[in-house]
Amino acid sequence: MKRWYVVQIYAGYEDTIQKDMLRRIEEKGLDQYFGQILVPSARLKKMFDVTQQSNGEQQLFPGYLLIEMELVPEAMRLVQSTPKVLKFLGGKEPAPLSQREIDRVISQMKGEVALAAKKSEFVSGSEVEISEGPFAGFVGVIEKVEEENERLTVMVSIFGRMTPIELGFNQVKR
Repeated sequence: MKRWYVVQIYAGYEDTIQKDMLRRIEEKGLDQYFGQILVPSARLKKMFDVTQQSNGEQQLFPGYLLIEMELVPEAMRLVQSTPKVLKFLGGKEPAPLSQREIDRVISQMKGEVALAAKKSEFVSGSEVEISEGPFAGFVGVIEKVEEENERLTVMVSIFGRMTPIELGFNQVKR
C-alpha cells in the first residue's frame, strides 16, 4: 500500500531532485512502488488586496519532498541513494503522513487555503519605545530589521550622540 512520506533534501534543489528521482524510478523499473513526488509550493495571495495580484510561487516546505510510495527496501534504497537526498523523516522507520495532513498540503497547493505574505511589523525609519533592558524607556528610530533573527538595530540618543543598540522584537513597543 502506497503512503506519503517526507524526505529531507538540500534546500534549493527540490525540482532537480524530483526530476532525477522520477528518471531513476523509470530506469530501475520501480514504477509499481511509487506514486506522486511533490514539491509542495503555492501561490501567495495578498490579504485585503483589491487587485488580487499574486507574488509568485513559494515553497511551503523548502528542503523537503513528499513522496507517495510503498515502503519496500528497493524503493527506500532508490530514494536514499539519490544525490542531495539527506534522509526520510522518522529515521530508520519512516513515519507516513496521515491522509488529513496530505489533504491539507494539496489544498494549499491548489490555492484552496490562502497563504498571506509575511509582513513585518517593524519598518526601518519608524520610531519605537524600548520596553526592556538597560535602555527601557528610551525612544529610538529603527535603522535595521533582521526578520530571520527577530532582531532590530535601533538608533538611540545617548548623551546627545546617536548610538546603535541591538534589540529583540520583544524588547520594544511600537
